[in-house]
Amino acid sequence: MHFLITGHTGFKGSWLALLLHERGHQVSGISLEPQENALFQTADIGKLLANDVRCDIRNLSKLQESFKEINPDVVVHFAAKALVRESYIDPISTFDTNVIGTINVLKASQEIKGLKAQLIITTDKVYKNTNKSHGYVESDPLGGQDPYSASKAMADIATQSWIASFKNVPTAIARAGNVIGGGDVSTDRLIPDLVNSYKLGLTPQLRAPNSIRPWQHVLDCLSGYLTLVNVILEDRGTGPWNFGPDETQIRTVADVSEIAGDIWGAQQSWEKDEHQHPHEASLLLLNSNKARIELGWKDKLSFEESIKWTINWYKNVHEGKNSLEETMRNIRDFESR
Repeated sequence: MHFLITGHTGFKGSWLALLLHERGHQVSGISLEPQENALFQTADIGKLLANDVRCDIRNLSKLQESFKEINPDVVVHFAAKALVRESYIDPISTFDTNVIGTINVLKASQEIKGLKAQLIITTDKVYKNTNKSHGYVESDPLGGQDPYSASKAMADIATQSWIASFKNVPTAIARAGNVIGGGDVSTDRLIPDLVNSYKLGLTPQLRAPNSIRPWQHVLDCLSGYLTLVNVILEDRGTGPWNFGPDETQIRTVADVSEIAGDIWGAQQSWEKDEHQHPHEASLLLLNSNKARIELGWKDKLSFEESIKWTINWYKNVHEGKNSLEETMRNIRDFESR
């Protein structure tokens, strides 16, 4: 099977490319240039790809041309402006990329005659956040206060409209968030911020230590996506799906930081950042019973294992081990379970 990943130079896209390659699939990618020291770059993932294309998804004509040249069997759409705090700085680019870019992907995929399945990745932040103490289900209202969340909710709604309005390849939407794993270099994400502080011998500063999130290892998330792709290929499973961890993995930012600090051997795991910051939701939980019951999917890694695998990846690479080898070791350990 030939998979095309948009946003393949990003964190989740890079892990998916390697997981698919390990499973024997042909993989192509369309993306912007990777960030400096990103996993895609340090693991030299480009050499494993059938096509490694640089294209802004807002450029419809070039995107359509690239889709036709690659001619994939499956499209997985990751490419996005993905950071809440960055969306406050550059909201126009966030809305343009996440909404119009997603519509462009849907339009480009319409013209691929051999396409068999398509998966559009949005986020857990598409839900209208009312600080529910139990998880949001797929039928709950969508919304978003910050520009990132609003743009992804709009992209989700636009995808649902596109599916309902036009003749398309079977298409589904996957919603997940707070995915962790080795190789994430994005700013203003908890694990990269912790690791950067550890490397410098500094105490990490936490903006919201009591915020609760559904922490999940990237491989558990991606295995859910691929389980859904297999169902889409059977012409089932269209529409939205949540892929979040079970209740045992729902912890505070402080919980993650304390375990991570212990694994790294940091002298102090964290301290409160008292500066003012833009709004971010304090409570965000997903109900993924639909995927567990209808797809038979569930996480393989516990909360503690997810943190351990992630921090040990960074620690080993920091001490000189090869990032590709560390990533493949995680993938093979995961696949063997």
